[in-house]
Amino acid sequence: MRHDLLNRREVLNALMATTAVTSIPNAFASPSPVPVNFLVVGDWGRNGNAHQREVGVQMGNAAESLASKCVISVGDNFYEDGVQSTSDPLWSSSFETIYSARSLQIPWYVALGNHDYRGVPQAQIDYSKISNRWHMPSRYYKVSGTQIGAPHLDLFVIDTSPLVHKYRKDVHSAIAANVSTQDVSAQLRWLDEQLSRSTAPWKIVVAHHTIYSGGSGHGDTPETTELIEPLLGKHGVQAYINGHHHDLQHIRRGGVDYLCCGAGSEVRPVETVTGTLFCAARSGFAAMRSSIHSLSFEFRDFTGAILYRGEIPRRNAVGKAA
Repeated sequence: MRHDLLNRREVLNALMATTAVTSIPNAFASPSPVPVNFLVVGDWGRNGNAHQREVGVQMGNAAESLASKCVISVGDNFYEDGVQSTSDPLWSSSFETIYSARSLQIPWYVALGNHDYRGVPQAQIDYSKISNRWHMPSRYYKVSGTQIGAPHLDLFVIDTSPLVHKYRKDVHSAIAANVSTQDVSAQLRWLDEQLSRSTAPWKIVVAHHTIYSGGSGHGDTPETTELIEPLLGKHGVQAYINGHHHDLQHIRRGGVDYLCCGAGSEVRPVETVTGTLFCAARSGFAAMRSSIHSLSFEFRDFTGAILYRGEIPRRNAVGKAA
């Protein structure tokens, strides 16, 4: 399997034939009431290496052309071992100087990843107090659509590392010490209650770990499949956006669309699984557009090429298309 795991058709579609791209409905062509654009990126903090800097440049270009309202980060913000404090040099070398475009000086709503748990997770929460754009008020939180000018959309940012059993096994590791302090049941109750209270027609859950995935070395995450997936169906969540696997994926299963956006720098092989609509091991990010009537997105790579366009159906509380 080659480094860029676009299959033969996807290679032609994404990198050679512009007519193939335009054959898919343009995610940004049709006017809709109060459309809001935002970007999604994950697994990025490598001091600008492994295409991180190039992805950052293209994110700046996309944010400017689309007038993006915010950026969503799905975790593993700093490799290999998170940050130690709000003055850690990685804040400059992996964040501030990489995503420096004027168009990216917008709110960043950030989730924690497992590599962030190797450092001091609280430092990323505390950075919110001194940054004009970094937003992590707690380890899990809700972003009301009114905060980004999209009252039809609610975002629920959750913290999945404490759910994963293997991180608790080595009691001497930093990640085990950090996850052991977290109350998984309290977070699940919070998510259930917040989703239940939300009256927004569109609901997106943002997390680091996968539920379903064709990413190499990890695959599905049993704990999120058991604990999080039932809540998505129960409350009519249309999309679950994650990182962790270093690739770009769109999977549709059980009435939910799963988007992996973990290609902010280094990438790894990926393959199709049940429900895969697209996958690619190519550094990049997602550009999303939301209106009251539609939710669509594009995967763009580190050169700015559009690899894939997708549309997410609006569903009701039992997972059927509305």
